[in-house]
Amino acid sequence: MGPYVDAVPSAEILPARADVVIIGGGVIGVSAAWHLASQGVSVVLCEKGHVAGEQSSRNWGWCRQAGRDMREMPLITESMRHWRAMADTVGADVGFRECGVLYVGESEADEAGFQQWFDDAAGYDTGAQMVRGAELARLLPGASRAFRAGLFVPTDGRAEPQRAVPALARAAQARGATIVAHCSVRALERSAGRVSGVVTSRGHIACDAVILAGGAWSSLFCAHEGVRLPQLKVLGTVLRTSPVENGPATCGWLGDIGYRKRLDGGYTIGYSGHRYTPVGPDSLRFLREYTPLLKQNWRSIRPRFDAAAFREFRDRPGWNAAERSPFERTRTMDPAPSQRGVSAAMASMARLFPAFRDAQVVQEWACYMDVTPDIIPYIGACATVPGLTVATGFSGHGFGIGPAAGRAAADVAIGRNAGVDLAPFSLERFAPGMPIVPGGEI
Repeated sequence: MGPYVDAVPSAEILPARADVVIIGGGVIGVSAAWHLASQGVSVVLCEKGHVAGEQSSRNWGWCRQAGRDMREMPLITESMRHWRAMADTVGADVGFRECGVLYVGESEADEAGFQQWFDDAAGYDTGAQMVRGAELARLLPGASRAFRAGLFVPTDGRAEPQRAVPALARAAQARGATIVAHCSVRALERSAGRVSGVVTSRGHIACDAVILAGGAWSSLFCAHEGVRLPQLKVLGTVLRTSPVENGPATCGWLGDIGYRKRLDGGYTIGYSGHRYTPVGPDSLRFLREYTPLLKQNWRSIRPRFDAAAFREFRDRPGWNAAERSPFERTRTMDPAPSQRGVSAAMASMARLFPAFRDAQVVQEWACYMDVTPDIIPYIGACATVPGLTVATGFSGHGFGIGPAAGRAAADVAIGRNAGVDLAPFSLERFAPGMPIVPGGEI
């Protein structure tokens, strides 16, 4: 079962019309709603389950520039400005702390990779540092061993996903956004070839534009609308511990584990060694696009037939919008975590930091990340469906980048200049013959 998420009140009456309808109540959709409402645009956000019920509450809680693909840097640097002001924006403590993010390397290749990122990011004011020796040891208090080198970005931070996304949703409501939970968008309505509304499980909403921010569900929705959107689900396992004294204050990534300190004194720990992708229709449909990524990550992403694979075979595009859709059959994906992953994560953490040997696993959960072939998101207008903007495929990186990504999607939807180059995030970038180069990390 996923972590507890702060409640967001749901509108009881479905509006008949809005300027923009947003599909999906994760960090991207909620951020877009906040930006639109702040500009006086009427917006309705429809969430099939509850706000932040899936990946947006189950992620690690990192807000990082460290290690980002350079194509994402303009968005993440903007997002960091939003995170630093988030408590004032929403009127609540969302747990954001500028604690720094540390990537630790053991090999010459690791160090060279850090140096390359450091050089590439020189034009951004991140404060990034290459650290070694005593300086690196200081950032790993109590570590049982030394490491070769580290990439440290002190201006990065962490927040509490279960608080932050609901708080931003309530702030959007205070500015006029309507949020309707347990309301699935089944299909688009079109007039003269353009989006003119949506069909939901609770009725129709007329609108001028739609933002699809459906996370791992987005590819299925697009397929129903005749849009090919390569996207795979990748299962990640996460846990949280009891409070640990004298643990590291920074967020850290050490090859197979990532950790961050929580406000309650415990730690959120993610493990990269046991990740799975369901073997379903999408695995075959998008095999060409995903071959480079799977070759690069063959040790850490393993195919398997599971409940999500079964759903893909069952929930095929082409349903009747007047009847129950796949989005009502599964309101919230709540997969079981990998027990091998939980054990391996705690074992790795205890080996590295002896202070964790007595820590208890308080809770564990899993989530399906919406992963693209090059591990960077889709943010842009759909060329074949005028009026539809897609913002999905954040590949496990969406929480930190969410405020700026949501703003960019909002600008695209209402025809404003997003202020950053969105060409790298185009929905059409995987056309046959186009090179596919996975960047960054999942």
